[in-house]
Amino acid sequence: MSEDRIRNAALRDRVVPAATAAALIHPGQTVAMSGFTGSGYPKSVPQALAARIEVAHAAGEAFQIRLLTGASTAPELDGALAKVDGIALRLPFQSDPDARRRINDGTLAYIDAHLSHVAQHAWFGFYGDIDVAVVEAVAIREDGSIVPSTSVGNSKTWLDLAKHVIVEVNDWQPAGLEGMHDIYYGTALPPHRRPIPLEHPDDRIGETALRVDPDKIVAVVRTRAPDRNSPFSPVDATSEQIAGHLIEFLRHEVDKGRLPANLLPLQSGVGNIPNAVLAGLAKSGFRDLTAFTEVIQDGMLDLLRSGVLASASCTGFAMSPEANAAFKDEIDFFRRKIILRTQEISNHPELVRRLGCIGMNGMVEVDLYGNINSTHIMGSRMQNGIGGSGDFARNGFMSIFMSPSTAKNGTISSIVPMVSHVDHTEHDVSIIVTEQGLADLRGLSPKQRARQLIDRCAHPDYRDALEDYFERALRDSYGKHTPHLLPEALSWHQRWLDTGDMRPAANPPT
Repeated sequence: MSEDRIRNAALRDRVVPAATAAALIHPGQTVAMSGFTGSGYPKSVPQALAARIEVAHAAGEAFQIRLLTGASTAPELDGALAKVDGIALRLPFQSDPDARRRINDGTLAYIDAHLSHVAQHAWFGFYGDIDVAVVEAVAIREDGSIVPSTSVGNSKTWLDLAKHVIVEVNDWQPAGLEGMHDIYYGTALPPHRRPIPLEHPDDRIGETALRVDPDKIVAVVRTRAPDRNSPFSPVDATSEQIAGHLIEFLRHEVDKGRLPANLLPLQSGVGNIPNAVLAGLAKSGFRDLTAFTEVIQDGMLDLLRSGVLASASCTGFAMSPEANAAFKDEIDFFRRKIILRTQEISNHPELVRRLGCIGMNGMVEVDLYGNINSTHIMGSRMQNGIGGSGDFARNGFMSIFMSPSTAKNGTISSIVPMVSHVDHTEHDVSIIVTEQGLADLRGLSPKQRARQLIDRCAHPDYRDALEDYFERALRDSYGKHTPHLLPEALSWHQRWLDTGDMRPAANPPT
């Protein structure tokens, strides 16, 4: 690795192997690491720490840490530490199968949190002291400030609060990232908060590097390793149908004068359906769109190239290997179009509301009245976490939730009488989209919402059963405002647990 990446001479003297740096982390400590959705996370120190923990466990010694990040990371961090049972507590979001298994078997404590809350809760002291911060960097400048790599996440907060800091300087990440970041240092604790001076998604209000006291940096590790994100599946017919319904709706909103011709700033969750929506936007005729979002994935890079998207503000990337390679080749172009911010700005509720963001996120299920479950399978098994969806659903101009109408080969309906877990209440939900159609829930009473969801979004295999439940609830429920039959409200979920199919025996698959 060229020494150009470590431009502070004193810190070049602190370069050590990953195992030496990992030895500075001790059992029971709270360790905060960079990373947001598979980008910008440390790669060598977590693996060295996992190896150390495995040796300790083999010797009968207890060794776990409390792990805080920006969002999910990747196998080299979450996966490596979960496999050796090295995590006692994890927050605020994860997507690793080994970590998920331990969360759901009760051996790993997990705090699912709104991503906009994490930095301020750390400052409030809710998570206790942060002993060590481990962050990935593109470079360390002459003054000791750190140029982040492909995510910012909560790194600013971790560097501010941690007693000790370990920096991984990753030569694989493009040096051209320098200048893409916007680190805002104007936030404060109540009662001293001030308005954030951001008026447009592409405003720059901060600095291009992270401040840190060089005396806190106890080790620097040189690395050369790629970000790793789960590959996206090819866009399928279901995703294209969902995208088609949503694009048609957005055009309708423009025609009605409820949205400007270039819409409002877009927020998009991660996955195949959001990527299909972005691909649909590329062909839709919209131009000069903006994004104020958490994550940029492959589809947004295409929109930026084509000019459909004028600019994008985010806190991290979730790109396929092919998109990552193209991003590196075109880094000078994307540095003019993309702004990487701290997580507390990218997800800030006041900014989301003032900018009027259009939130587009996935869901596990929605009930007849518009309540959303986006985190739990059958009410108790954690999938990934709420992430930033609540930040945008509660505060955005419009909150859109998307899903296929069924899951598990049709044995699960995404439209149910009552959700088995509530992440977003009916009050925060505007639009539901499945491949069957789109339900606009704005301005509707609970019973009106139920009719829309059954008629427009439910799969035909479940439509009659939903209609039957709703009609009987109208007749027999305790109250008629939000009609429910409590003994039956979660019976669909119990039927799936008992039989592997939500459909009643009298309602076989079509």
